[in-house]
Amino acid sequence: MVEIKPTTSTVQMDDGVNLRVKAIGENSKSTKPLLIALHGAPGLSTSVEPEATFTFLSDIFRVLVFDARGSGGSDMTGPYSHDRWIKDIEILRKWAGAEKFVLAGWSYGGFISLDYAVLHADKLLGLMLRDTWANGILGQMTALGNILTDDRLHVDVARQVRVWSGNLRDDKDFEEAIPEILPIYAPPEDPSLKGPVKDNDELKGFEGMDERAAYNSATQNAAFSINVPCFDVRQKLKDIKTPTLVVVGRHDRITPVEFSQEIANGIPGSRLEIFEHSGHNPASDETEKFRQVTLDFLRTVI
Repeated sequence: MVEIKPTTSTVQMDDGVNLRVKAIGENSKSTKPLLIALHGAPGLSTSVEPEATFTFLSDIFRVLVFDARGSGGSDMTGPYSHDRWIKDIEILRKWAGAEKFVLAGWSYGGFISLDYAVLHADKLLGLMLRDTWANGILGQMTALGNILTDDRLHVDVARQVRVWSGNLRDDKDFEEAIPEILPIYAPPEDPSLKGPVKDNDELKGFEGMDERAAYNSATQNAAFSINVPCFDVRQKLKDIKTPTLVVVGRHDRITPVEFSQEIANGIPGSRLEIFEHSGHNPASDETEKFRQVTLDFLRTVI
């Protein structure tokens, strides 16, 4: 595989907001299909995670990753709504010059991907959903419940309630809330695999947190006080005709297996892949298997 250096651009949306966008795999082969990958955790995550996850496809795809408005290096300017984030994806699709593309969403990015698929199925070659859910209230309450009952965690209960209900006091409140829950995202220690999870080495980047990351509580609050309680596509899953791969870690306590099973059961002809040794991110927990499963799926849609 020939290494193709990513190019970083600032792309302006129709309302003047600038997004930090990175294209990987752009070269003279303009016929390569486009894959747009969405990060999770608005106001916390950045394009770092999807870049690390999907760069391996750059010899056969143009991979586009970006910091959503309100996250990372993009403008901290709302509205922070699913409709607006979906419109931003549409603008980036056109900017990339693609009529159709593969959309991959992880965690909160999966919510956006599902809403996009309901609205714009005609634009999709394929849909990849990784560790996500189809119903917001049930999902956020389940995640909070699992956090508050996990023996590995020692959390400030009131602060976690503020995080998951979208009522953070300020950015500092957000910054203090995240480190205390990091272990719940990892799979249990398994000596037959790669050994114990290292506190900040392996987990620091799981949500795309890097030197550009900025805790933006306004984005998180909008996402979890307004967007998530209104998000429910369970009755619309049957209308998604796009070839779909659903991936989940067996030990995911943020978006548990039953949520992915519900999505896979609802989308006709979809494929469910459960990663037995993974937590919230099989792409990092079982990288080799994840890449093979991804390639097997993508070969069926291009």
